[in-house]
Amino acid sequence: MTIAIYPGTFDPVTYGHLDVLERASKIFDQVIVAVSADNSDKRTAFDCDTRLNLLVENISDFVNVSVAPFSGLLVDYAKQNGASVVVRGLRAVSDFEYEFQMAQMNRHLDSGLETIFLMPNEKYFYTSSSLIKQVHLFGNRETELVPGNVSLALRNLSIEKNNNNGGNL
Repeated sequence: MTIAIYPGTFDPVTYGHLDVLERASKIFDQVIVAVSADNSDKRTAFDCDTRLNLLVENISDFVNVSVAPFSGLLVDYAKQNGASVVVRGLRAVSDFEYEFQMAQMNRHLDSGLETIFLMPNEKYFYTSSSLIKQVHLFGNRETELVPGNVSLALRNLSIEKNNNNGGNL
């Protein structure tokens, strides 16, 4: 049985993430979506529990997929869960250098952990959580690049930020 880990911040989950997840679920026996609980490099719009819930609400069609928070080193989390593969989405050339460095470091720390890169459908190629947040939070515009529950959560977050900042986002 091959267990794969699909790690990320998922702030928020997009159709691009779900597309990569669908592809991974067809390749591996089990896929664990590992939501980073404490990524100090990124300031998140949603707390970890919200990100987990938004993901869980969108994976009911995947019988071999689970969602869980993780913190610490990915190689340790993979070992604890019996995973031998890390799945990463690769969109544009700009993703490659960062992803290559991460894959090499993970291989250095655990030579038995393989990284597999999957490309999303071309209609999601330039979709990123950061861009989605900017469009929704600062323009309050629907992008059709996120599931309905995520769009609603972003709209509510935009309203909350607007109310807390006296109309200034």
